[in-house]
Amino acid sequence: MSRLTRNRDIEQPRRSRDIEHPRRSRDIEHWDAEDVAAWDAGGDKVAKRNLIWSIVAEHVGFSVWSIWSVMVLFMPQDVYGVDAAGKFYLVAVPTLVGAFMRIPYTVAPAKFGGRNWTIVSALLLLIPTVLALWAMTTPGTTYTTFMVVAAFAGFGGGNFASSMTNINAFYPQRLKGWALGLNAGGGNIGVPVIQLVGLLVIATVGNTAAELVCAIYLVLIGVAALGAALFMDNLQNQRSNLGALVEALRYKHSWVMSFLYIGTFGSFIGFSFAFGQVLQINFLAGGDTPAQAALHAASISFIGPLLGSISRPFGGKLADRIGGGKITLYTFVAMIFAAGILVVTGMIDDGMTGAVTNSQMTGYVVGFIVLFVLSGIGNGSTYKMIPSIFEAKAADKDGWTPDDKATWSRSMSGALIGFAGAVGALGGVFINVALRLSYVGSAKSATNAFWVFLAFYVICAVVTWFVFQRMQSVRAVSEEPVGRAPAPVAAG
Repeated sequence: MSRLTRNRDIEQPRRSRDIEHPRRSRDIEHWDAEDVAAWDAGGDKVAKRNLIWSIVAEHVGFSVWSIWSVMVLFMPQDVYGVDAAGKFYLVAVPTLVGAFMRIPYTVAPAKFGGRNWTIVSALLLLIPTVLALWAMTTPGTTYTTFMVVAAFAGFGGGNFASSMTNINAFYPQRLKGWALGLNAGGGNIGVPVIQLVGLLVIATVGNTAAELVCAIYLVLIGVAALGAALFMDNLQNQRSNLGALVEALRYKHSWVMSFLYIGTFGSFIGFSFAFGQVLQINFLAGGDTPAQAALHAASISFIGPLLGSISRPFGGKLADRIGGGKITLYTFVAMIFAAGILVVTGMIDDGMTGAVTNSQMTGYVVGFIVLFVLSGIGNGSTYKMIPSIFEAKAADKDGWTPDDKATWSRSMSGALIGFAGAVGALGGVFINVALRLSYVGSAKSATNAFWVFLAFYVICAVVTWFVFQRMQSVRAVSEEPVGRAPAPVAAG
Protein backbone atom coordinates (compact mmCIF):
# COMPACT_ATOMS: atom_id res chain seq x y z
CA MET A 1 0.00 0.00 0.00
CA SER A 2 1.44 3.38 -0.98
CA ARG A 3 1.91 6.22 1.49
CA LEU A 4 -0.78 8.24 -0.26
CA THR A 5 -3.26 5.40 0.02
CA ARG A 6 -2.51 4.88 3.71
CA ASN A 7 -2.97 8.56 4.42
CA ARG A 8 -6.27 8.53 2.56
CA ASP A 9 -7.41 5.49 4.54
CA ILE A 10 -6.57 7.30 7.76
CA GLU A 11 -8.21 10.55 6.68
CA GLN A 12 -11.62 9.20 5.73
CA PRO A 13 -12.57 7.76 9.15
CA ARG A 14 -11.59 11.09 10.74
CA ARG A 15 -13.88 12.91 8.33
CA SER A 16 -16.63 10.42 9.07
CA ARG A 17 -16.42 11.11 12.80
CA ASP A 18 -16.46 14.86 12.16
CA ILE A 19 -19.63 14.44 10.14
CA GLU A 20 -21.45 12.05 12.44
CA HIS A 21 -20.84 14.03 15.65
CA PRO A 22 -23.29 16.83 14.69
CA ARG A 23 -26.11 14.30 14.84
CA ARG A 24 -25.90 14.81 18.58
CA SER A 25 -25.09 18.54 18.68
CA ARG A 26 -27.21 19.45 15.62
CA ASP A 27 -24.52 22.00 14.64
CA ILE A 28 -22.03 21.29 11.85
CA GLU A 29 -19.11 23.72 12.10
CA HIS A 30 -17.75 23.20 8.60
CA TRP A 31 -19.59 21.72 5.63
CA ASP A 32 -18.06 21.36 2.18
CA ALA A 33 -20.36 19.35 -0.08
CA GLU A 34 -17.78 19.45 -2.86
CA ASP A 35 -15.26 17.49 -0.72
CA VAL A 36 -15.70 14.08 -2.34
CA ALA A 37 -13.88 12.16 0.41
CA ALA A 38 -16.03 13.68 3.18
CA TRP A 39 -19.15 13.17 1.09
CA ASP A 40 -18.43 9.47 0.58
CA ALA A 41 -17.48 9.07 4.25
CA GLY A 42 -20.96 9.99 5.48
CA GLY A 43 -21.77 13.44 4.20
CA ASP A 44 -24.26 12.04 1.71
CA LYS A 45 -26.25 10.43 4.54
CA VAL A 46 -26.35 13.68 6.52
CA ALA A 47 -27.53 15.59 3.45
CA LYS A 48 -30.18 12.98 2.67
CA ARG A 49 -31.55 13.07 6.22
CA ASN A 50 -31.86 16.86 6.09
CA LEU A 51 -33.41 16.66 2.62
CA ILE A 52 -36.12 14.24 3.77
CA TRP A 53 -37.32 16.41 6.64
CA SER A 54 -36.93 19.57 4.61
CA ILE A 55 -39.33 18.03 2.08
CA VAL A 56 -41.81 17.15 4.85
CA ALA A 57 -41.80 20.66 6.31
CA GLU A 58 -41.99 22.34 2.90
CA HIS A 59 -44.76 19.95 1.87
CA VAL A 60 -46.92 21.04 4.80
CA GLY A 61 -45.99 24.67 4.07
CA PHE A 62 -47.25 24.41 0.50
CA SER A 63 -50.46 22.76 1.72
CA VAL A 64 -51.19 25.59 4.12
CA TRP A 65 -50.22 28.17 1.49
CA SER A 66 -52.84 26.70 -0.86
CA ILE A 67 -55.45 26.00 1.81
CA TRP A 68 -57.80 28.66 0.44
CA SER A 69 -57.88 27.00 -2.97
CA VAL A 70 -59.66 24.24 -1.03
CA MET A 71 -61.67 26.44 1.35
CA VAL A 72 -63.40 28.21 -1.56
CA LEU A 73 -64.87 24.85 -2.62
CA PHE A 74 -66.62 24.83 0.77
CA MET A 75 -68.07 28.32 0.22
CA PRO A 76 -71.38 28.22 -1.71
CA GLN A 77 -72.29 31.76 -2.76
CA ASP A 78 -75.75 31.58 -1.17
CA VAL A 79 -74.20 30.77 2.22
CA TYR A 80 -71.02 32.88 2.32
CA GLY A 81 -71.98 35.63 -0.12
CA VAL A 82 -68.70 35.39 -2.09
CA ASP A 83 -69.01 35.15 -5.88
CA ALA A 84 -66.56 33.53 -8.31
CA ALA A 85 -64.67 36.78 -8.95
CA GLY A 86 -64.27 37.33 -5.22
CA LYS A 87 -62.87 33.84 -4.77
CA PHE A 88 -60.12 34.49 -7.32
CA TYR A 89 -58.97 37.43 -5.20
CA LEU A 90 -59.27 35.30 -2.07
CA VAL A 91 -56.77 32.75 -3.39
CA ALA A 92 -54.53 35.46 -4.89
CA VAL A 93 -53.89 37.16 -1.54
CA PRO A 94 -51.90 34.25 0.02
CA THR A 95 -49.86 34.06 -3.19
CA LEU A 96 -48.98 37.75 -2.95
CA VAL A 97 -48.06 37.62 0.73
CA GLY A 98 -46.11 34.39 0.26
CA ALA A 99 -44.08 36.00 -2.50
CA PHE A 100 -42.91 38.82 -0.23
CA MET A 101 -42.33 36.45 2.70
CA ARG A 102 -39.75 34.61 0.61
CA ILE A 103 -37.24 37.46 0.87
CA PRO A 104 -36.73 37.30 4.67
CA TYR A 105 -37.14 33.51 4.61
CA THR A 106 -34.21 33.29 2.19
CA VAL A 107 -31.71 34.66 4.71
CA ALA A 108 -33.25 32.98 7.77
CA PRO A 109 -31.43 29.58 7.52
CA ALA A 110 -28.01 31.25 7.56
CA LYS A 111 -29.05 33.64 10.32
CA PHE A 112 -30.74 31.17 12.67
CA GLY A 113 -29.64 27.75 11.35
CA GLY A 114 -31.46 25.52 8.87
CA ARG A 115 -32.80 23.18 11.55
CA ASN A 116 -33.84 25.98 13.89
CA TRP A 117 -35.64 27.93 11.20
CA THR A 118 -37.42 24.85 9.85
CA ILE A 119 -38.90 24.29 13.32
CA VAL A 120 -39.98 27.93 13.68
CA SER A 121 -41.39 28.22 10.16
CA ALA A 122 -43.38 25.01 10.64
CA LEU A 123 -44.88 26.22 13.90
CA LEU A 124 -45.82 29.55 12.30
CA LEU A 125 -48.19 27.57 10.06
CA LEU A 126 -50.41 27.05 13.10
CA ILE A 127 -51.53 30.70 12.80
CA PRO A 128 -53.14 30.59 9.33
CA THR A 129 -54.57 27.11 9.93
CA VAL A 130 -56.30 28.06 13.18
CA LEU A 131 -57.56 31.32 11.65
CA ALA A 132 -58.97 29.46 8.63
CA LEU A 133 -60.78 27.04 10.94
CA TRP A 134 -62.24 29.97 12.91
CA ALA A 135 -63.32 31.95 9.83
CA MET A 136 -65.01 29.01 8.12
CA THR A 137 -67.00 28.04 11.23
CA THR A 138 -68.02 31.53 12.39
CA PRO A 139 -71.38 32.66 10.94
CA GLY A 140 -71.43 36.11 9.38
CA THR A 141 -67.70 36.35 8.66
CA THR A 142 -67.24 39.30 6.29
CA TYR A 143 -65.37 39.20 3.00
CA THR A 144 -62.79 41.61 4.40
CA THR A 145 -62.16 39.25 7.31
CA PHE A 146 -61.74 36.35 4.90
CA MET A 147 -59.17 38.36 2.94
CA VAL A 148 -57.18 39.17 6.09
CA VAL A 149 -57.29 35.55 7.29
CA ALA A 150 -56.27 34.29 3.85
CA ALA A 151 -53.28 36.65 3.87
CA PHE A 152 -51.78 34.75 6.83
CA ALA A 153 -51.59 31.63 4.65
CA GLY A 154 -48.69 33.43 2.96
CA PHE A 155 -46.49 32.08 5.77
CA GLY A 156 -46.60 28.77 3.92
CA GLY A 157 -45.25 30.37 0.76
CA GLY A 158 -42.16 31.60 2.57
CA ASN A 159 -41.19 28.05 3.61
CA PHE A 160 -40.11 27.22 0.08
CA ALA A 161 -37.38 29.88 0.00
CA SER A 162 -35.77 28.88 3.29
CA SER A 163 -36.01 25.19 2.48
CA MET A 164 -34.42 25.53 -0.96
CA THR A 165 -31.66 27.83 0.31
CA ASN A 166 -30.85 25.37 3.08
CA ILE A 167 -30.76 22.26 0.86
CA ASN A 168 -28.74 24.11 -1.77
CA ALA A 169 -25.96 24.39 0.82
CA PHE A 170 -26.04 20.67 1.65
CA TYR A 171 -25.53 19.25 -1.87
CA PRO A 172 -22.62 19.39 -4.34
CA GLN A 173 -23.02 21.04 -7.71
CA ARG A 174 -23.14 17.71 -9.58
CA LEU A 175 -26.26 16.68 -7.61
CA LYS A 176 -28.04 20.00 -7.10
CA GLY A 177 -30.52 19.59 -9.97
CA TRP A 178 -31.86 16.30 -8.60
CA ALA A 179 -31.71 17.35 -4.92
CA LEU A 180 -33.36 20.73 -5.44
CA GLY A 181 -35.90 19.11 -7.75
CA LEU A 182 -36.80 16.52 -5.11
CA ASN A 183 -37.01 19.15 -2.40
CA ALA A 184 -39.18 21.47 -4.43
CA GLY A 185 -41.23 18.69 -6.00
CA GLY A 186 -41.93 17.08 -2.64
CA GLY A 187 -42.98 20.47 -1.34
CA ASN A 188 -45.13 21.21 -4.38
CA ILE A 189 -47.02 17.96 -3.82
CA GLY A 190 -48.46 19.64 -0.76
CA VAL A 191 -50.84 21.45 -3.12
CA PRO A 192 -52.55 18.36 -4.61
CA VAL A 193 -52.44 16.54 -1.26
CA ILE A 194 -54.51 19.17 0.53
CA GLN A 195 -56.85 19.20 -2.45
CA LEU A 196 -57.19 15.43 -2.11
CA VAL A 197 -57.94 15.88 1.57
CA GLY A 198 -60.61 18.40 0.62
CA LEU A 199 -62.02 15.95 -1.93
CA LEU A 200 -62.25 13.17 0.66
CA VAL A 201 -64.03 15.48 3.09
CA ILE A 202 -66.50 16.67 0.43
CA ALA A 203 -67.11 13.11 -0.79
CA THR A 204 -67.73 11.69 2.68
CA VAL A 205 -69.24 14.57 4.67
CA GLY A 206 -70.22 17.16 2.08
CA ASN A 207 -69.14 20.73 1.31
CA THR A 208 -70.03 21.99 4.79
CA ALA A 209 -67.19 20.57 6.92
CA ALA A 210 -64.12 22.65 6.02
CA GLU A 211 -62.96 22.49 9.64
CA LEU A 212 -61.97 18.83 9.15
CA VAL A 213 -59.34 19.86 6.59
CA CYS A 214 -57.91 22.39 9.04
CA ALA A 215 -57.86 19.86 11.89
CA ILE A 216 -55.88 17.35 9.83
CA TYR A 217 -53.23 19.94 9.04
CA LEU A 218 -52.87 21.03 12.65
CA VAL A 219 -51.61 17.49 13.31
CA LEU A 220 -49.30 17.45 10.27
CA ILE A 221 -47.75 20.77 11.28
CA GLY A 222 -46.79 19.22 14.62
CA VAL A 223 -45.23 16.23 12.87
CA ALA A 224 -43.14 18.49 10.60
CA ALA A 225 -41.85 20.61 13.48
CA LEU A 226 -40.99 17.56 15.61
CA GLY A 227 -39.20 15.81 12.73
CA ALA A 228 -37.10 18.90 12.02
CA ALA A 229 -36.17 19.16 15.69
CA LEU A 230 -35.06 15.53 15.89
CA PHE A 231 -33.37 14.92 12.56
CA MET A 232 -32.11 18.14 10.94
CA ASP A 233 -28.83 20.06 11.36
CA ASN A 234 -27.58 23.64 11.36
CA LEU A 235 -24.67 24.54 9.05
CA GLN A 236 -22.47 27.03 10.87
CA ASN A 237 -20.58 28.03 7.71
CA GLN A 238 -23.69 28.75 5.65
CA ARG A 239 -23.67 32.28 4.29
CA SER A 240 -26.75 33.94 2.82
CA ASN A 241 -27.72 37.46 3.81
CA LEU A 242 -29.24 40.60 2.41
CA GLY A 243 -25.79 41.77 1.38
CA ALA A 244 -25.36 38.60 -0.68
CA LEU A 245 -28.77 39.21 -2.24
CA VAL A 246 -27.81 42.75 -3.21
CA GLU A 247 -24.58 41.46 -4.74
CA ALA A 248 -26.38 38.68 -6.61
CA LEU A 249 -28.80 41.18 -8.13
CA ARG A 250 -25.88 43.07 -9.68
CA TYR A 251 -25.69 40.32 -12.29
CA LYS A 252 -28.11 40.58 -15.20
CA HIS A 253 -28.59 36.82 -15.26
CA SER A 254 -30.17 37.04 -11.81
CA TRP A 255 -32.95 39.22 -13.19
CA VAL A 256 -33.38 37.03 -16.24
CA MET A 257 -33.73 33.91 -14.11
CA SER A 258 -36.26 35.65 -11.84
CA PHE A 259 -38.31 36.63 -14.89
CA LEU A 260 -38.25 33.11 -16.33
CA TYR A 261 -39.34 31.70 -12.99
CA ILE A 262 -42.53 33.72 -13.30
CA GLY A 263 -43.35 31.60 -16.33
CA THR A 264 -42.54 28.26 -14.67
CA PHE A 265 -43.29 28.43 -10.95
CA GLY A 266 -45.75 31.31 -11.38
CA SER A 267 -47.75 29.11 -13.73
CA PHE A 268 -47.63 26.15 -11.35
CA ILE A 269 -48.78 27.98 -8.24
CA GLY A 270 -51.24 30.22 -10.07
CA PHE A 271 -52.96 27.36 -11.86
CA SER A 272 -52.86 25.26 -8.67
CA PHE A 273 -54.88 27.91 -6.87
CA ALA A 274 -57.20 28.65 -9.79
CA PHE A 275 -57.78 25.28 -11.49
CA GLY A 276 -60.46 24.11 -9.07
CA GLN A 277 -62.27 27.43 -9.38
CA VAL A 278 -62.26 27.31 -13.18
CA LEU A 279 -63.60 23.76 -13.10
CA GLN A 280 -66.27 24.65 -10.54
CA ILE A 281 -67.48 27.57 -12.65
CA ASN A 282 -67.74 25.35 -15.72
CA PHE A 283 -69.52 22.56 -13.83
CA LEU A 284 -72.03 25.09 -12.53
CA ALA A 285 -72.50 26.31 -16.10
CA GLY A 286 -73.10 22.70 -17.05
CA GLY A 287 -76.05 22.46 -14.67
CA ASP A 288 -74.47 21.05 -11.49
CA THR A 289 -75.68 22.11 -8.08
CA PRO A 290 -73.06 23.91 -5.92
CA ALA A 291 -72.40 20.70 -3.96
CA GLN A 292 -72.06 18.64 -7.13
CA ALA A 293 -69.82 21.24 -8.76
CA ALA A 294 -67.57 21.30 -5.67
CA LEU A 295 -67.26 17.51 -5.68
CA HIS A 296 -66.61 17.25 -9.42
CA ALA A 297 -64.06 20.08 -9.35
CA ALA A 298 -62.24 18.59 -6.34
CA SER A 299 -62.11 15.17 -8.01
CA ILE A 300 -60.13 16.60 -10.93
CA SER A 301 -58.28 19.69 -9.68
CA PHE A 302 -55.63 17.78 -7.68
CA ILE A 303 -54.39 15.88 -10.75
CA GLY A 304 -52.67 18.88 -12.34
CA PRO A 305 -50.65 19.99 -9.28
CA LEU A 306 -49.78 16.35 -8.54
CA LEU A 307 -48.31 15.73 -12.00
CA GLY A 308 -46.60 19.12 -11.97
CA SER A 309 -44.96 18.29 -8.65
CA ILE A 310 -43.83 14.85 -9.80
CA SER A 311 -42.35 16.24 -13.01
CA ARG A 312 -40.21 18.81 -11.20
CA PRO A 313 -37.37 16.49 -10.10
CA PHE A 314 -37.19 15.10 -13.61
CA GLY A 315 -36.82 18.63 -14.96
CA GLY A 316 -33.83 19.01 -12.66
CA LYS A 317 -32.47 15.62 -13.70
CA LEU A 318 -32.74 16.51 -17.39
CA ALA A 319 -31.03 19.83 -16.69
CA ASP A 320 -28.19 18.00 -14.91
CA ARG A 321 -27.63 15.94 -18.03
CA ILE A 322 -28.59 18.12 -21.00
CA GLY A 323 -28.38 21.67 -19.67
CA GLY A 324 -30.80 23.99 -17.93
CA GLY A 325 -31.04 26.48 -20.78
CA LYS A 326 -32.08 23.91 -23.37
CA ILE A 327 -34.68 22.21 -21.17
CA THR A 328 -36.16 25.57 -20.15
CA LEU A 329 -36.40 26.69 -23.78
CA TYR A 330 -38.06 23.46 -24.91
CA THR A 331 -40.47 23.72 -21.98
CA PHE A 332 -41.64 27.23 -22.85
CA VAL A 333 -42.14 26.27 -26.49
CA ALA A 334 -44.33 23.36 -25.39
CA MET A 335 -46.23 25.63 -22.98
CA ILE A 336 -47.13 27.88 -25.90
CA PHE A 337 -48.91 24.98 -27.59
CA ALA A 338 -50.58 23.89 -24.33
CA ALA A 339 -51.92 27.40 -23.78
CA GLY A 340 -53.16 27.24 -27.37
CA ILE A 341 -55.38 24.29 -26.39
CA LEU A 342 -57.02 26.48 -23.74
CA VAL A 343 -57.46 29.36 -26.18
CA VAL A 344 -59.14 27.18 -28.80
CA THR A 345 -61.36 25.50 -26.20
CA GLY A 346 -62.28 28.86 -24.75
CA MET A 347 -63.19 30.28 -28.16
CA ILE A 348 -65.47 27.28 -28.81
CA ASP A 349 -67.01 27.74 -25.34
CA ASP A 350 -67.61 31.45 -25.98
CA GLY A 351 -69.55 30.59 -29.12
CA MET A 352 -71.92 28.28 -27.27
CA THR A 353 -75.24 29.48 -25.90
CA GLY A 354 -76.09 26.37 -23.88
CA ALA A 355 -74.35 24.33 -21.24
CA VAL A 356 -70.66 23.51 -21.38
CA THR A 357 -70.21 20.23 -23.24
CA ASN A 358 -68.09 17.24 -22.24
CA SER A 359 -65.66 17.88 -25.10
CA GLN A 360 -65.10 21.45 -23.92
CA MET A 361 -64.49 20.29 -20.36
CA THR A 362 -62.02 17.75 -21.74
CA GLY A 363 -60.20 20.55 -23.57
CA TYR A 364 -59.88 22.60 -20.41
CA VAL A 365 -58.67 19.65 -18.34
CA VAL A 366 -56.13 18.48 -20.95
CA GLY A 367 -54.79 21.99 -21.53
CA PHE A 368 -54.33 22.73 -17.85
CA ILE A 369 -52.79 19.35 -17.00
CA VAL A 370 -50.24 19.62 -19.81
CA LEU A 371 -49.35 23.10 -18.54
CA PHE A 372 -48.94 21.70 -15.03
CA VAL A 373 -46.52 18.99 -16.20
CA LEU A 374 -44.51 21.42 -18.29
CA SER A 375 -44.36 24.03 -15.52
CA GLY A 376 -42.99 21.35 -13.19
CA ILE A 377 -40.26 20.43 -15.68
CA GLY A 378 -39.44 24.11 -16.14
CA ASN A 379 -39.29 24.64 -12.38
CA GLY A 380 -36.61 21.97 -12.07
CA SER A 381 -34.56 23.19 -15.01
CA THR A 382 -34.59 26.89 -14.06
CA TYR A 383 -33.51 26.21 -10.49
CA LYS A 384 -30.68 24.03 -11.76
CA MET A 385 -29.48 26.98 -13.81
CA ILE A 386 -29.09 29.28 -10.79
CA PRO A 387 -26.24 27.49 -8.97
CA SER A 388 -24.66 26.69 -12.34
CA ILE A 389 -24.46 30.38 -13.21
CA PHE A 390 -22.64 31.33 -10.00
CA GLU A 391 -20.50 28.18 -10.11
CA ALA A 392 -19.15 29.34 -13.45
CA LYS A 393 -18.73 32.94 -12.29
CA ALA A 394 -16.84 31.76 -9.20
CA ALA A 395 -14.40 29.85 -11.42
CA ASP A 396 -13.37 33.18 -12.97
CA LYS A 397 -12.41 34.74 -9.61
CA ASP A 398 -8.62 34.99 -9.90
CA GLY A 399 -6.63 34.69 -6.73
CA TRP A 400 -9.45 33.07 -4.73
CA THR A 401 -8.96 29.78 -2.93
CA PRO A 402 -11.26 26.86 -3.81
CA ASP A 403 -13.01 27.29 -0.44
CA ASP A 404 -13.58 31.00 -1.11
CA LYS A 405 -15.06 30.22 -4.51
CA ALA A 406 -17.33 27.51 -3.12
CA THR A 407 -18.55 29.74 -0.27
CA TRP A 408 -19.24 32.65 -2.61
CA SER A 409 -21.07 30.43 -5.11
CA ARG A 410 -23.29 28.92 -2.39
CA SER A 411 -24.00 32.34 -0.94
CA MET A 412 -24.96 33.90 -4.28
CA SER A 413 -27.07 30.98 -5.49
CA GLY A 414 -28.80 30.64 -2.11
CA ALA A 415 -29.72 34.33 -2.13
CA LEU A 416 -30.97 34.26 -5.71
CA ILE A 417 -32.98 31.07 -5.18
CA GLY A 418 -35.06 32.92 -2.59
CA PHE A 419 -35.40 36.09 -4.66
CA ALA A 420 -36.32 34.23 -7.85
CA GLY A 421 -38.85 32.23 -5.85
CA ALA A 422 -40.42 35.46 -4.60
CA VAL A 423 -40.64 36.99 -8.06
CA GLY A 424 -41.89 33.74 -9.53
CA ALA A 425 -44.69 33.51 -6.97
CA LEU A 426 -45.97 36.87 -8.20
CA GLY A 427 -46.82 35.07 -11.43
CA GLY A 428 -49.42 33.16 -9.45
CA VAL A 429 -50.99 36.46 -8.41
CA PHE A 430 -51.10 37.68 -12.01
CA ILE A 431 -52.78 34.47 -13.16
CA ASN A 432 -55.59 34.74 -10.63
CA VAL A 433 -56.06 38.46 -11.26
CA ALA A 434 -56.12 37.85 -15.03
CA LEU A 435 -58.75 35.14 -14.64
CA ARG A 436 -60.82 37.31 -12.32
CA LEU A 437 -60.77 40.24 -14.76
CA SER A 438 -61.54 37.92 -17.65
CA TYR A 439 -64.59 36.44 -15.93
CA VAL A 440 -66.03 39.82 -14.92
CA GLY A 441 -65.46 41.27 -18.40
CA SER A 442 -67.98 41.37 -21.18
CA ALA A 443 -67.05 37.86 -22.39
CA LYS A 444 -67.77 36.30 -18.96
CA SER A 445 -65.18 33.60 -19.67
CA ALA A 446 -61.48 32.88 -19.19
CA THR A 447 -60.54 33.07 -22.87
CA ASN A 448 -58.96 36.53 -22.67
CA ALA A 449 -56.79 35.34 -19.78
CA PHE A 450 -55.69 32.32 -21.83
CA TRP A 451 -54.51 34.65 -24.60
CA VAL A 452 -52.44 36.57 -22.04
CA PHE A 453 -50.84 33.34 -20.80
CA LEU A 454 -49.96 32.26 -24.34
CA ALA A 455 -48.37 35.63 -25.16
CA PHE A 456 -46.31 35.55 -21.98
CA TYR A 457 -44.93 32.08 -22.76
CA VAL A 458 -43.86 33.35 -26.19
CA ILE A 459 -41.92 36.15 -24.47
CA CYS A 460 -40.30 33.69 -22.03
CA ALA A 461 -39.24 31.39 -24.87
CA VAL A 462 -37.68 34.28 -26.80
CA VAL A 463 -35.80 35.54 -23.73
CA THR A 464 -34.48 32.05 -22.94
CA TRP A 465 -33.31 31.52 -26.49
CA PHE A 466 -31.67 34.93 -26.78
CA VAL A 467 -29.87 34.97 -23.43
CA PHE A 468 -28.95 31.32 -22.87
CA GLN A 469 -28.84 29.81 -26.35
CA ARG A 470 -28.06 32.46 -28.96
CA MET A 471 -25.40 34.39 -27.05
CA GLN A 472 -22.30 32.20 -27.07
CA SER A 473 -20.63 34.34 -24.41
CA VAL A 474 -23.08 33.24 -21.74
CA ARG A 475 -23.65 29.66 -22.81
CA ALA A 476 -20.94 28.49 -20.44
CA VAL A 477 -22.88 29.78 -17.43
CA SER A 478 -26.22 28.39 -18.51
CA GLU A 479 -25.35 24.87 -19.69
CA GLU A 480 -23.55 21.88 -18.25
CA PRO A 481 -21.53 19.48 -20.44
CA VAL A 482 -23.82 16.86 -21.91
CA GLY A 483 -23.62 13.49 -20.21
CA ARG A 484 -21.40 14.35 -17.25
CA ALA A 485 -21.47 16.43 -14.09
CA PRO A 486 -19.44 19.63 -13.93
CA ALA A 487 -16.24 19.69 -11.94
CA PRO A 488 -16.72 21.04 -8.41
CA VAL A 489 -15.39 24.46 -7.46
CA ALA A 490 -13.82 23.24 -4.22
CA ALA A 491 -11.07 20.69 -4.29
CA GLY A 492 -12.25 17.15 -3.66
